[in-house]
Amino acid sequence: MNDEAKRQEPTERQGQFLAYIFQYSLVNGCAPAEADMERYFQITPPSVHSMVLTLERRGFIQRVPGQARSITVLVPPESLPPLKRIQR
Repeated sequence: MNDEAKRQEPTERQGQFLAYIFQYSLVNGCAPAEADMERYFQITPPSVHSMVLTLERRGFIQRVPGQARSITVLVPPESLPPLKRIQR
């Protein structure tokens, strides 16, 4: 098994972002914008962007540079955690 096949598991927080991106894409037919994630997770734009970069660096998602709403989740859907509702 090569290093990529032994990819680390996402943290709980990363798992929630992956689950959100996957569910949003299913419902809306396209990936969420970072602004959508800001609203859902109630965090700042830099925090969302940092998470997106981390997920991409760790090989959990793929993006097309310069193309909006181009996030693709690379983690099998059955391994994603249930999406938790954010408490307000």
